[in-house]
Amino acid sequence: MSISVPFPRTARARASASLGNVAVGFDILGHSIDGPADIATVSRIDRPEVVITAIRGCAPDLPTDPRHNTAGMALLALRKALGIQHGFALALDKGIPLGSGLGGSAASCVAALVAANALLDRPLQHEALYGFAMEGEAVASGSRHGDNVGPMLTGGLALATRDRLLRIPVPAEWHCAVVHPHHVLETRKARAALERDFDLPVFVRQSSHLALVLAGCYQADPELVREGLKDVLVEPLRAALVPQFHRVKQAALDHHALGASIAGGGPSVFGWYTTRADADKAAAAMAAAFAEGGLDSDRHVSAINGPAACLLESACEVAA
Repeated sequence: MSISVPFPRTARARASASLGNVAVGFDILGHSIDGPADIATVSRIDRPEVVITAIRGCAPDLPTDPRHNTAGMALLALRKALGIQHGFALALDKGIPLGSGLGGSAASCVAALVAANALLDRPLQHEALYGFAMEGEAVASGSRHGDNVGPMLTGGLALATRDRLLRIPVPAEWHCAVVHPHHVLETRKARAALERDFDLPVFVRQSSHLALVLAGCYQADPELVREGLKDVLVEPLRAALVPQFHRVKQAALDHHALGASIAGGGPSVFGWYTTRADADKAAAAMAAAFAEGGLDSDRHVSAINGPAACLLESACEVAA
């Protein structure tokens, strides 16, 4: 006698924006924010391939060749590593602008992986998807790094090294203000600005700042974070790529920020705050500073403990 067992054939997942680098953790530190998001709808298909059927929303012109699409490449890496015999059909609804510094390329591959994972016979823990997400992210940035995909998988602030993914505790009341000007800064261009040698004393100083921020988060000590949240390595080389950057950063600092800098590769700018009220006021002032340069912008205020990527729904069929 056969038993009918329902199994999912289609799943939808959401991945919220993230803030990479957090000033002092280039390529290894980031946190998710409660803001714009990408949604991936993935279907299990019999053909052993990955097919991108639609890309909608704020970036409809992305490539549909899975090898040149962050979400497509992530699913290809998942199939290859696990020896999956079936394939996936993927549709993306883009809510995060590309070239914004908010992890738009990362969110697509994380949402796709979370949805596809729900269709596996033996789904993995979200942290186990980390390596596949980095493979997808490399399509957009040219390098394999986890400061965006990592916190999208864990939620909150994450230390995302090449081989480890660790969520960092942050007080629930600490908030982030991030303002995205309507200006595109491509990830590859932002990374090209860093193609130079760095002086060892500057690297040591940056390392001490990262250590202070991590210690401050673990100890819930804002003064440690305030002392450390200063980018002396990357920000000086990228500041010229962000219109109005110094005025916007100063507006963030003027409202009691623990620190402020470029979000990811830019052009978004962020500040960390110990209260939601300070973050709200700072976001308005930062947007006004962008407006002085003729740039409209979008404001996002979120707890630093932002959401993890999540499954929205799945549709089941019955197999005999």
